[in-house]
Amino acid sequence: MNIFEELEWRGLVADCTDVTELNKRLAAGPITLYCGFDPTADSLHVGNLVPLLALRRFQLAGHCPIAVAGGATGSIGDPSGKSQERQLLTQEILDRNIATVKEQLRRLLDFEAAANPARLVDNASWTAPVSFLGFLRDIGKHFSVNQMVAKESVRARMEDREVGISYTEFSYMLLQAFDFYHLRKELNCELQIGGSDQWGNITAGTDLIRKKLGAHAFGLTLPLITNADGSKFGKTVAGAVWLEPQRTSVYRFYQFWINTDDRDVLRYLKYFTFLTRDEIAALAEQHTANPGARVAHKALARSVTDLIHGAAATVEAQRASEVLFGGSLEAISEATFAEIAGEIPSKEIPRARLVDAPLSLIELLVEAGLCPSKGQARKDLEGGGIYVNNVRETSLQRTVSPADLLFGKNLLLRKGKKNYTLVMVK
Repeated sequence: MNIFEELEWRGLVADCTDVTELNKRLAAGPITLYCGFDPTADSLHVGNLVPLLALRRFQLAGHCPIAVAGGATGSIGDPSGKSQERQLLTQEILDRNIATVKEQLRRLLDFEAAANPARLVDNASWTAPVSFLGFLRDIGKHFSVNQMVAKESVRARMEDREVGISYTEFSYMLLQAFDFYHLRKELNCELQIGGSDQWGNITAGTDLIRKKLGAHAFGLTLPLITNADGSKFGKTVAGAVWLEPQRTSVYRFYQFWINTDDRDVLRYLKYFTFLTRDEIAALAEQHTANPGARVAHKALARSVTDLIHGAAATVEAQRASEVLFGGSLEAISEATFAEIAGEIPSKEIPRARLVDAPLSLIELLVEAGLCPSKGQARKDLEGGGIYVNNVRETSLQRTVSPADLLFGKNLLLRKGKKNYTLVMVK
């Protein structure tokens, strides 16, 4: 199975400028391809993973990937898929975003490979030296306004009379076409990949290459992912799911994948992991036989978290996840426990309450909101439904003292299987 056949099997082909010719070219030997990533934030997000992982798939198949950090295009803003114009970023913010995005790109592409090392370039390096008049004369003259207006990303915005589209964003297509032209000319890059919303921008590049260089180039788009319920992929109640752990913690990143809808999990195993056809087929069998075991979900979460954050961070995220299902707190790190703390209700009490005299667990259960009354707290204790730091407690005389505190400041109370409260001692 060649790289194109693998992409098709994974459901990762939306459009291609010439499937037959591209397959012939891929069969002839390694091809150089690129994908651009505009630094509109100080992190990429899970929505960027499909094209980013596609670059990695091509590299593993022996081809030569180029990742373009959009220092130039990012300063303009792509209108594709946007109902309103982006807020323009300052150069300082752009530079900071580019630095972070470059590091994230380095995690997934091999820049030291002997035969086909990845390249990382910034399109500002070849765009900034070009004068405005020079760009209009050498690039702009090859595009008709009619042609540009016909592109979906432009037409959709023009149809909205209230918002419209500025000349700044209107020119984005020319900048991206110029990128492809430059890379074809200087680095023999023959293929551009991107999300399906990039089709108009990509074909603008193939046209420019044909007109200016008399050369052939290919465009391949990947599907924009949506959830089975029609909602936008990569969004949660808290917002976007980022690759940068300072923006989305490893625990929350892992949980995002664990919580994948049952209807989506097998698709996402194909889209976002490097598991083989046989491995995914085996997971599909287990998922069909016993969906409640969530074997496919765990494999998805583990695989993607390993890719982005590394195996050690994945283990910590798994441990944190297990704690909220009653797992042991033994040897858990303070950092991992802090991830859990952010996911459950909390209650503060003064340290003196524990130091002056041991505090009754019955009293604390009521104060923490887990039991509505002391009578109910006694019943829950006698019935075996109360846990302190995930250890079952049944004694009505049980008290809480500083010796029970995790990291000297926390106590995890649980009633039943899922009702948690974190008691924070201040």
